[in-house]
Amino acid sequence: MTMSSAAALLVFVVLSAVAALTGSLFRPGEWYERLKKPSWRPPNWLFAPVWSALYLMMAVAAWLVWKDGGWPAARAPLTLWLGQLVINAAWTPAFFGLKRPDLGFIVIAALWLAIATTIVAFTAVSVAAAWLMVPYLAWVTFAALLNLAVWRLNRPLAAS
Repeated sequence: MTMSSAAALLVFVVLSAVAALTGSLFRPGEWYERLKKPSWRPPNWLFAPVWSALYLMMAVAAWLVWKDGGWPAARAPLTLWLGQLVINAAWTPAFFGLKRPDLGFIVIAALWLAIATTIVAFTAVSVAAAWLMVPYLAWVTFAALLNLAVWRLNRPLAAS
């Protein structure tokens, strides 16, 4: 691995870590613990290791696109990757910071679409990179269903 390749990988890891920081800034807290949750919700301890692995895979995927495609071929797919990363970072403040599962669901639905679009764009440059994003899409699919369930279980009843 060349120095420029290692530096690029480090940049993608750092960008992913910056997006992950919102999880440290907006913690679930007591508000979340008081919410009704579906019986199929995983234990809280599982989220950090899963997200850590996913952020690393996202970074490696972006690096592969950069490495395999060069800047001309990588510019559009990496712009999509950055866009999905920004949406990813917005979910935690929306859901936990604002205490709005409804808004969280809108953000995570947009995130799902952004990830799927990124996977399609990555496929044209690096199939391996696209496959590295698939577990992320699967987890966000699960997280969206969990978000929807929490929202539905806790929304106020409409006035009759």
